[in-house]
Amino acid sequence: MDDKTRTELEAAAFRRLVQHLRERTDVQNIDLMNLAGFCRNCLSRWYREASEAAGTPVSDPQAREIVYGMTYEEWKAKYQKEATPAQQQAFKDTHKH
Repeated sequence: MDDKTRTELEAAAFRRLVQHLRERTDVQNIDLMNLAGFCRNCLSRWYREASEAAGTPVSDPQAREIVYGMTYEEWKAKYQKEATPAQQQAFKDTHKH
């Protein structure tokens, strides 16, 4: 596989992941962190870091809007729920440094 095709396939997979996360507003970021060790905010940070490395930087708010499909503040107001004590404990248990 040539580099151009690989990049196009990776980009398509990224877009599919972002679309999936936008549709699954029932899945909270803390759930993603507890299960997979990353969340929408991590993905947007990775996007920002990649943009900086490519010399076409985007800001954190811009990267979050790309991932969330709306501003982060709007997403939080519409979909974010208070983390339960069980979710908070699971986060503490899985993210010990």
